[in-house]
Amino acid sequence: VQLVESGGGSVQAGGSLRLSCTASGSPYGIAWFRQAPGKEREGVAGIDRDHNAYYADSVKGRFTISRDTSKNTVYLQINGLDPVDTATYYCAASSWYGGPMFTSTYYQYWGQGTQVTVS
Repeated sequence: VQLVESGGGSVQAGGSLRLSCTASGSPYGIAWFRQAPGKEREGVAGIDRDHNAYYADSVKGRFTISRDTSKNTVYLQINGLDPVDTATYYCAASSWYGGPMFTSTYYQYWGQGTQVTVS
């Protein structure tokens, strides 16, 4: 499975972005992680093949993950951007059924990352 991310950029606080992750196959779980400079990578949102969505507490209410199975694409809508959201955002995919959505070792495939900068 190959993952291609897009949609990052530089925005002002309060703005919105939509990140996209297109997979070459149809993995079971897809999630977005982010990593800010000097910080550990953290999972922020995930979705399984049944369209069950999961969110980290820190982003609930601002992030929305969705999945278009016909396009093998997962979207992450981010509203109310804050400078603390500045990070490289990575898409990750797993072919395993179930599993801890926000544990990086659950995922076998990773995208190259897309930068989100909020000022």
